[in-house]
Amino acid sequence: MNLFKAFFQSEKSSGFILIGCTIVSLLVANSAAGDSYVAFFQKHIDLSFAGLHLNHTIAHWINDGLMSIFFLLVGLEIERELYVGELSTMKKALLPIVAAAGGMLVPALIHFLLNKGTNTQAGFGIPMATDIAFALGILSLAGNRVPLSLKIFLTALAIIDDLGAISVIALFYSTNFSIGYFAAAIGIFILLYIMGRTKVYHLALYLLPGIVMWYCMMQSGIHATIAGVLLAFAIPFPRLRVRKNPSWRLQHALHLPVAFIIMPVFALANTAIQIPSNAIDGFATNNSIGIMGGLLAGKFIGIMLFCLVAVKLKLATLAEDISWKALAGVALLAGIGFTMSIFIANLAFANEAVIIQSKLSVLVASVVAAVFGLILLNGLKTTPNVEKESNA
Repeated sequence: MNLFKAFFQSEKSSGFILIGCTIVSLLVANSAAGDSYVAFFQKHIDLSFAGLHLNHTIAHWINDGLMSIFFLLVGLEIERELYVGELSTMKKALLPIVAAAGGMLVPALIHFLLNKGTNTQAGFGIPMATDIAFALGILSLAGNRVPLSLKIFLTALAIIDDLGAISVIALFYSTNFSIGYFAAAIGIFILLYIMGRTKVYHLALYLLPGIVMWYCMMQSGIHATIAGVLLAFAIPFPRLRVRKNPSWRLQHALHLPVAFIIMPVFALANTAIQIPSNAIDGFATNNSIGIMGGLLAGKFIGIMLFCLVAVKLKLATLAEDISWKALAGVALLAGIGFTMSIFIANLAFANEAVIIQSKLSVLVASVVAAVFGLILLNGLKTTPNVEKESNA
């Protein structure tokens, strides 16, 4: 089984588990045990190591600790795509890059225009991201109507989306910046990057300093998860047999834990939402309209418009087995924000009520995007060679 096929299978399964965990979490949070369930994630845990003392809630440890491993995997996936995947040549990369750009800019603009000058303006980043696992899980339900090239296109688009979201987090959602700790984190990154370029391939020599880099990044005010991405880019991707490639080995080792432990735990912690009595009224706020409008209309318009312009100007071409109808289905599925959108909602706002309403808006928009995207894709003609393997 090649790299892409293994990646697709794990992401697809993870997407279904995410859906299940979200449903369970919402049901428990709004049951008689809801108060205890929500309070559990607010309990504090003390950790001390190497003279460092950290005290955070369980939810914080999940979002800043476990999610750093998720971001490490995302970084490794981006690195793989740059070396041997759909982003390895400009010809391959241009259409998903253009699609991702439209799918980030238009949703952000919709939210910003609706919330400019208000206390919810910071939520512009929420509708920018596409959830890879959730989207690929729904895409798989269309069966052999979906050509392999369409799966690869959506994966590349979502990975570029993630890179964009990571950049937004680093630039716009940082607090109490400390130049000393940031310099230390960047210094460690530079050292590890030089090690990689000098053909040091022992993973332990990257992972242990990576933990220190994570701590320094967290103390710097830049979100700690950015350390995971930097560590991924520091780990070399030499053109060796996969068993000797440290980047590939780590990515392979992380796929199952991230897909079946970290992501479900994140979903449980971040959808432990006690739905307020005025939730319906909350969907009429500019913030909620911006989030839902960004994910549903913004993603679709941005992706389709930017791709249409790129193809008409002959800057990029559609694969022979991808029709405009199929592309429209993927553009709808790209409106499934979930993981990254919920993650950014936690960073964008301090008001708990606004965070809850933002998460509910993401969930509603993601469900609607999934349903309409699947309906459109199910109308496609069956593709006989859908299982043809890719060398990505």
